[in-house]
Parts: sequence; C-alpha cells; structure tokens
Amino acid sequence: MRYLVTGGSGFLGINLIRYLLERGHEVTSLDLLEFDYEDCRDRVDAIVGDIRKRATVDRAMQGVDIVVHCAAALPLYSTADILSTDIDGTRNVLQSALEAKVQRVIHVSSTAVYGVPDHHPLYETDPLIGVGPYGEAKIAAEELCVEYRKKGMCIPILRPKSFVGPERLGVFALLFDWARDGRNFPLPGRGDNLYQLMDVADLCDAIYLCATLDRDAVNDVFNVGAKEFDTVKNDFQAVLDRAGKGKRIIPFPEAPMKMALATLRALRLSPVYKWAYGTVSKESFVSIEKAERVLGFKPRYSNKAALLRNYEWYLANLHRFHGSSGVTHRAPWSQGILGLAKRFF
Repeated sequence: MRYLVTGGSGFLGINLIRYLLERGHEVTSLDLLEFDYEDCRDRVDAIVGDIRKRATVDRAMQGVDIVVHCAAALPLYSTADILSTDIDGTRNVLQSALEAKVQRVIHVSSTAVYGVPDHHPLYETDPLIGVGPYGEAKIAAEELCVEYRKKGMCIPILRPKSFVGPERLGVFALLFDWARDGRNFPLPGRGDNLYQLMDVADLCDAIYLCATLDRDAVNDVFNVGAKEFDTVKNDFQAVLDRAGKGKRIIPFPEAPMKMALATLRALRLSPVYKWAYGTVSKESFVSIEKAERVLGFKPRYSNKAALLRNYEWYLANLHRFHGSSGVTHRAPWSQGILGLAKRFF
C-alpha cells in the first residue's frame, strides 16, 4: 500500500513514516519543511509543499491508497495561518482524495475540540467547544470530514491526547531543559489533577488499526490516550527524578501564575499558550473504551513511561537542536523570559 502522510516532516509524521516503512509500505510525505531524516530519506517520496495549494496536494495524492492527515498549524502560529491551514488545507486534502478515489483518509484531530470541560472522562459524544483559533479550527476540520463521509468516503477521526516520544520537543522541552539543568519546575495550581497524555507509538498503532480494520467499523470518531496516568505533579516529577538532581515540582497559586503567563504571552515574552497554561491545572482525560472495544486499541505506555522515553531521547539528541528554536513540536520553543526565571528555581 502507498500511504500519503501530510505533515510528514513533523513529530508525528516521522514516527508514523518509520512505523509504516517497518511494515513494508510505500510512503509519500507532504510538508512545508524539508524531509531531513537521514535514516529513511532515501525510502520516502518527499514533496515539499503547502496543503493550502490544491495543485501541490493533487501531485502528492498520485498513486496513494490511504491518506493520514497529520498536517496542522499549531497554536503558536498566527490565527490566519491556523485557520487557513487547518480548515482550507483539510478541505483540499479531502477533495483531492475524493477525486483520486483514495480508500481512506485518517484524520488526526485533537482533544482540544472539547475545550475546557466541566466533567471527566470525556466521550466522543460530548459537546465540541474549541478554545482559541486552534481548537475552533480542529472542530471545523472535523465537520468537513463528516461532510465528506456523506459523499461515500471512509474517514476515521482520531482525537489523541497530547502525545510525546522521540522527536517531541515544543512545550515539553521546557520540562526536559529545566530537569537536565537541575532546576525545580513550577506548575500553576497544586498539580493534583489527573492529566492524560499518550506515547506517539501508541498513536501510530491507533492510526494503523484505522487503516487496516473493517471499513465500516473504523468510519467513526475515536478518543485515544494512555490507559495508565497519574496527576500532573507525579508524572512530571518522574522526569525530575530521572534527571537525578534532587529537584521537585513546585506548585504555585493558580490564578496569579495564569495571569502572569497570559501577560507574558501577550507581550511575546513566553511561548506558553492559553491551551497549555489554561488546562495543565485542570482534570483532563478521555475515555478510550470505544477505541479499545471497536479497534482493539491497547496502549503500551503509561504517562510516566512515555515522558521518560521522550526525556531519554532528548538527552541523546541534545546536540542536534541545542541553541535552536521554532514553533513546531519538533523544535524547542524559545523560552523567552522563562529562561531567565529558571535561574531562581
């Protein structure tokens, strides 16, 4: 089978591409960024381009059996880029796949579509209330998927919790950097709220199940995440413990810290966006019962195991990205004034 992975140069994209290559499939990658992974560059048909350009998407779609739509503009992008990429780009992918008679389009959405809910666990039938442009765009993209299902397409929708693992940096690089440097790590609130993550390897398993199981069974929406998870404080503490510097997670009063982070974000002095600082102190977990029952989904990694696997990769690959920064999950985000604050912890 030939798979098209949109966003193939990104964190999820490269993990999925390696996963598919290991299983003998052919892969086309479409991404704005160069496909610069030496371990598999020669085995991938890598197209550098924008999903907002229909002609580019059509070119990438040639000979494709299954599309996995991972490409998205993340919360650090401008509102205009988020809306045009995540909505217009998704429409291009779906229409191109429809005309090319692709077998399936697996859409990787997000649990951000639930906003900041008042109950847990969250089920696939719960209301969708996006927070900020990213959450709103993800909801609109899912609505497009439902629209194209009515045209006869098979479009499984996955709503993963925040996922970590090899190649993941972004906001989690803050925790890893402070742990490596022997600093305590501050959190808004007490940190005693349950907060579910997942390992990218488990997400790849879920995607592959949607690609290979019965068409009628998978043509639906599924929450996916870790089955075993603890409080934010305990799971993050596991990283500090692995660093071996005797440091701790430091809870701070929630309201003042959130106000400070919001102000710093507005002044562009901090990379921590509203979704991150607005939810880290709240309960946040979904039911994965439907994915377990229908897909046979069996997560292999707990929160702690996933974070520690990511941290070990971070330490082993620090030389590759030390001193660099960006706005994707593959790049460490510039810490801004938080880099100075680290000295006091």
